[in-house]
Amino acid sequence: MKKILVIGEVIVEIMADTEGEGFRAPQPLTGPFPSGAPAIFASQAARLGQPVALISGVGDDDFGQINLDRLKRDNVDVSGIQIDQERPTGSAFVRYRKDGSRDFVFNIQHSACGQLAASTEVDVLIATADHIHIMGSSLSSPEFVRQNLAAAGAIKARGGSVSFDPNLRKEMLAAPGLQQAMRDILGMTDLFLPSGEELILLTEATDEQAAIKEILGLGISVIVHKKGAAGACLYDGDGMIDSPSFTVEEIDPTGAGDSFGGAFTAHWLRDTPPEKALRYAAAAGALAVTKRGPMEGVCDQMQIDEFLLTA
Repeated sequence: MKKILVIGEVIVEIMADTEGEGFRAPQPLTGPFPSGAPAIFASQAARLGQPVALISGVGDDDFGQINLDRLKRDNVDVSGIQIDQERPTGSAFVRYRKDGSRDFVFNIQHSACGQLAASTEVDVLIATADHIHIMGSSLSSPEFVRQNLAAAGAIKARGGSVSFDPNLRKEMLAAPGLQQAMRDILGMTDLFLPSGEELILLTEATDEQAAIKEILGLGISVIVHKKGAAGACLYDGDGMIDSPSFTVEEIDPTGAGDSFGGAFTAHWLRDTPPEKALRYAAAAGALAVTKRGPMEGVCDQMQIDEFLLTA
């Protein structure tokens, strides 16, 4: 099967136990949970049996070890995750507001995953990958942008493919050069996986249909527009496929889109019929929200099949 490469942040997530605004007062917290959008995506795809390698960095600390243990358990290739002796593992403190929005406090740029050194292991992973998945959350520094663009260019040059999930966070929107970096990546993308308003964000369009036409006009093969509880829509040269979501008891929505993306990309790379790939991905996204912690709900194909029998 085709091997997926992901370059990006591996962090721990520490969650506030109460709803409210921000972290300006002492409060009860739960964690650490293994996290990072690229790590969630990688674990979900790997749990479905897809070969996946992750390039990142963690500190020589317990937060780094909890992530390595989890990724190894999910069969992710961690040979490209460097252990930094000077910087700590990245972290994210998250608190939900009553309306479902979130406040984050990140330590990524100045953490172990914020600056990755060249290595033989990294070179080997890039040279042997068939596909690269790029996430907007992993474009938080010029170095991450450079590495993702260089790896995507190398993989495309030898006939590989690129998937791109903008995965935008409000804390990153002002980062210098971020918009241009995303447009550069979009120009190499085969599979585009935006959520909500991200469909329009990187285009000149003012409505969804115009944005879809513009994006497909760039040479992108498939757009999968994730719409949360409203389901997902797939657009390609043959038209549109609408896929509903599943109703489950939501415990923690963090990681649902990353799990959806990991499941869909794995099946897309196997040429699974698009209707079936969408249904599998929607099931993975639904299962992801039933557990507290961003990676705790990732699932294997048997769990997806069992879920679909009763959904």
